Amino acid sequence: MKSVTVSIDVPRTPEQVYDFLDVMAHHERFTDHYLTGWSYSGPDRGIGSCAAVTATLGGKKTDVTIEVVKADPPMCIVERNVSAGGRRLAHGTYTVEPLRTGGSRVSFTYAWARAPLADRLLAPLVRATMRRANRTVMRRLATELVRHVSASGS
Repeated sequence: MKSVTVSIDVPRTPEQVYDFLDVMAHHERFTDHYLTGWSYSGPDRGIGSCAAVTATLGGKKTDVTIEVVKADPPMCIVERNVSAGGRRLAHGTYTVEPLRTGGSRVSFTYAWARAPLADRLLAPLVRATMRRANRTVMRRLATELVRHVSASGS
């Protein structure tokens, strides 16, 4: 299946964005419209940081395990997502790029490595649903970044 990428520009430095995204627990704040029941394991941040969640998309619920498998501060975080009883394997990649005008462009790419037959048969619908959910994620992330950086005084 083709990957899905969404992006947003935010008025924060790449370092500020990365510092926020690096903490797994922060992700709950901007994804809880479709990822619920968060529980955490491993370190709070960085490689090995994990979360178990329930994803509700397209009227279906599935348990998902998310684990950070690569980190390249302040530019990239790669998460491995396993769901559908192991039949779905995907990678979620956050990339952070500085903008010439200040701030950063944050992109999130969801790429399937393995997908159940139903996902593959309904690929256009599945991709559209993921794109819509992740556009909302990016808008909420931008709001949370402003709150977080303002609250921390950075």
